[in-house]
Amino acid sequence: MKAAAETMGVASLPALEQVSPGVVVHRDVMVAMRDGVRLAADIYRPANDGRVLEDALPVILERTAYGKDERSRSEIELGMARPMTRAEVASHFVRHGYVVIYQDCRGRHGSEGAFTKYLAEGPDGYDTLAWIVEQPWSNGKIGTMGLSYAAHTQMALACLNPPGLAAMVMDSGGFSNAFTCGIRQGGAFELKQATWAYNNARESTAAKHDPNLLRALEAEDVKSWFNAMPWSERRSPVRWVPEYEDYLLEQWRHGTFDDYWKQPGIYAAESYDTFPNVPVALLSSWYDAYVKTTFENYEGLARDRDRPMALIMGPNLHGNRNATFAGDVEFGAAAPLGGNVSESWLEFRRRWFDRWMKNADNGVDREPRARLFVMGGGSGRKTPQGRLDHGGRWIAAPDWPVPTSEETVLHLHEDGRLSTEAPARTAAPFVYDFDPKHPVPTIGGALTSGQPVFEGGGFDQREQARFFGCDNTNLPLSARLDVLSFETEPFAEDIAVVGPVTVELFASTDGPDTDFTAKLIDVYPPSEDYPTGFAMILTDGIFRCRYRDGFDAPKPCVPGEVMSITIEPFATANLFKKGHRLRLDISSSNFPKFDVNPNTGAPEGRGRAKRVARNMVYCDQQRASRIRLRTLSAAALQDIDPISD
Repeated sequence: MKAAAETMGVASLPALEQVSPGVVVHRDVMVAMRDGVRLAADIYRPANDGRVLEDALPVILERTAYGKDERSRSEIELGMARPMTRAEVASHFVRHGYVVIYQDCRGRHGSEGAFTKYLAEGPDGYDTLAWIVEQPWSNGKIGTMGLSYAAHTQMALACLNPPGLAAMVMDSGGFSNAFTCGIRQGGAFELKQATWAYNNARESTAAKHDPNLLRALEAEDVKSWFNAMPWSERRSPVRWVPEYEDYLLEQWRHGTFDDYWKQPGIYAAESYDTFPNVPVALLSSWYDAYVKTTFENYEGLARDRDRPMALIMGPNLHGNRNATFAGDVEFGAAAPLGGNVSESWLEFRRRWFDRWMKNADNGVDREPRARLFVMGGGSGRKTPQGRLDHGGRWIAAPDWPVPTSEETVLHLHEDGRLSTEAPARTAAPFVYDFDPKHPVPTIGGALTSGQPVFEGGGFDQREQARFFGCDNTNLPLSARLDVLSFETEPFAEDIAVVGPVTVELFASTDGPDTDFTAKLIDVYPPSEDYPTGFAMILTDGIFRCRYRDGFDAPKPCVPGEVMSITIEPFATANLFKKGHRLRLDISSSNFPKFDVNPNTGAPEGRGRAKRVARNMVYCDQQRASRIRLRTLSAAALQDIDPISD
């Protein structure tokens, strides 16, 4: 692999353009990959009176699918009206002694080749680093950064151990295992991949060169297409750009965890023990789509206890680290990363790179290993903006899960209670009909890339016309006959749930396949502002029953067979105030977050016919369904070092 990269040699760079005082850029440098495809890069360097300085410097690289000269929505600091340009971000680092490179991924924007989402990023990233270390303006040390897809590109290249890699800042991405988080989850398909394919096909090379094709894409009603699933060849809103439709259908239909899912770029789990020995900072948010990936990467890379690491989890949506709210829930001035965890997002990254690529004694290595925002503790009133004042604060911890947290097991009971009490020796199972033509609608949660169909965040779990698939009854989801709700008694004192969440169900179905879903909710009591309370979603998960013997061994369900299944909602951190209840909702669909199981046992992504499934959940002593949580008492939470007050 290295030999292939060495043939690329030292570049003859295009003319310079001054972008700000002391900073110049070489635009559209075409870097050849091992197969001859050339990828476009913009290289920002320090200058004096417009003349480039020839010093060999450490390099910061971001490889992106979203346009190397387009604004990244994540590059916005507190008080800014809109995100910074790439040039503004690069200039910040260049003035502190770095070369900065933004590169378009294969088949995107200025780069050549065909785009196949995720799968080229490992080799292309390796070849790019091999090229950089050969350049006279590079001192051989390369740091990587970027959000979402630009985090996936980092993890992909790192798994191949490229030359020069010295430090990483992975923000909300970097697949640990795309089968269990990011493309699929619990066996179901994440439909953010469908909206992403449609939205980004409009920026494809084909659409850029054919105005009629672009007009065709823009004329599609993607919301209506969500009512015509599953999609198939030439029967989707993405059909105008076949390469996008092809990869989307391949991901959708590839339902068995096999070698396809173990390719570089979408499966880092098997590389943790051979991962480059470089410092890694991991960031995500409780309402981000990559919570599981972030924690799995942390736990996997932390096997090397000498590896410098940082873990930061905010309360926000995907990449919105300086927002104070998510959905209809307000977390307050303490929520943003800027001004609380670090002076700013720019400074957080600069200090990380300065410490590990310049050996600066700036205290980064003495900062807490884990910094977590614990949601909750607010007034519960409605803010002037119409959001629930949920509040929250940052805490510091030496590791994840928080070492002082304790496991709490809550059992499902026949009367709808959720408690630590053992279930009754005999109890009738819950029986409901799951109709895939009328799935339970998604109302917020950990989501991204879903516009214009769905959005993430904290929302009251009740049907409103603004959410896809809902009617306008304003009834709570718990009023549906296919939703089972279990609640604790009102808490007598504050208690925090901080850690992984696991739901263990005993369940059965009368068909060859079905799904079970779980949702964790903070239930506010009635108040003046919220007369029927507010059921705030915290996290949710799904499990497709054909995979009960392993994701690599799907098999049909046996009607009436009592199955032991495990649903893994994302981890969370939330303070349940005195008087609140913890609620667990169980059902069999969560659409459009996940594709809907047709209950027929049809191959993944091909189930046009649908049947109603009669599903059962058991809660007796021998078949004790339950939820496992990590909890902290209010006193124990107060004993943890705060980051901000």
